[in-house]
Amino acid sequence: MKESAYKKAGVDIEEAANLVERIKPHIKKTNRSGVMSGIGGFGAMFDLMQTGYKDPILVSGTDGVGTKLKIAIEMDRHDTIGIDAVAMCVNDIIVQGAEPLFFLDYFATGKLVNDVAEQVIAGIAEGCAQAGCALIGGETAEMPGMYTPGDYDIAGFSVGAVERDQMITGEHIAPGDVILGLASNGLHSNGFSLVRQLIKSTEGYDYDSKMEFEPSMSLGELALMPTRIYVRSLLETLKLKDEQDQALIKGMAHITGGGLYENIPRVLPDDCQAVLDAKNWELPAIFRWLSEIGKVDHKDMATTLNCGIGMAVICAAEHVEQITGTLKDQGESVYTIGAIKKRNASDENIIIEHLETSWR
Repeated sequence: MKESAYKKAGVDIEEAANLVERIKPHIKKTNRSGVMSGIGGFGAMFDLMQTGYKDPILVSGTDGVGTKLKIAIEMDRHDTIGIDAVAMCVNDIIVQGAEPLFFLDYFATGKLVNDVAEQVIAGIAEGCAQAGCALIGGETAEMPGMYTPGDYDIAGFSVGAVERDQMITGEHIAPGDVILGLASNGLHSNGFSLVRQLIKSTEGYDYDSKMEFEPSMSLGELALMPTRIYVRSLLETLKLKDEQDQALIKGMAHITGGGLYENIPRVLPDDCQAVLDAKNWELPAIFRWLSEIGKVDHKDMATTLNCGIGMAVICAAEHVEQITGTLKDQGESVYTIGAIKKRNASDENIIIEHLETSWR
């Protein structure tokens, strides 16, 4: 059979079609109410009426996993990076109280290698299953000349819904409220340009190095720990309501790019200041090691990395015990990391106390 001109140019349509067949079983595992179409159509369809919402607001988010991908590619470990792509999107939309409904992915490479692509998309399906959303479509782009051999990129897009009167906006946050921190399970998916630079520039270490603080895993495996997905835990906690049928949670912040310093203020009213106390949670060993080898000061760390806190939850002081108990029942590690104070116009919107003394 004569080889097509397009294949000679570097694009194999038959391999792409084969990939679609290979990923169908992974995608099937993410099916949920509202899904109307199978994979492979021109557009993915979702019936919002089937989900039971009465007056829904749609909430959407899109993101990638940054240069964490480079570690996955260099280590030839592709089975978890898709979880990160989902987590970065669904953790963003849950902070508005929205239940993730569906997800679409974008996978681009210079030459399609189906074994690699299937592992990545299987990870995306696993992330969707963890978040309770359906993987209903995506795009696989083979673009010769755009990527060096072996390289690829992924991004995702998620849509969720929340009842109009149940949106979490942060507008009711007030002085006296408490800030809870949900533990991260590692570096998640931010700050990897710094992480990679520190590892590569430190003599005696590479991605295969065994670390004294976690001897069961290599440094690369620690770096590739997939971002924790908080969706199911938070959806369960959002069921806790007051006498006015409003959620006890007043605000949430996903600790992503910008770390603690940049993300918590995003949900605060202008007259509120977040005051955290670094003594209230332990800086995980991987962050401590990075700070020491790179001589990165702790404020820089808290502006770049999550420093052990993947999600912040803000509530009234009288509801701390109930919310903390529910989150712990859902498997989360929870710390009381700070409080909301009155903010004057000249005040910073966030302060982290004992930062330099607590993380030594």
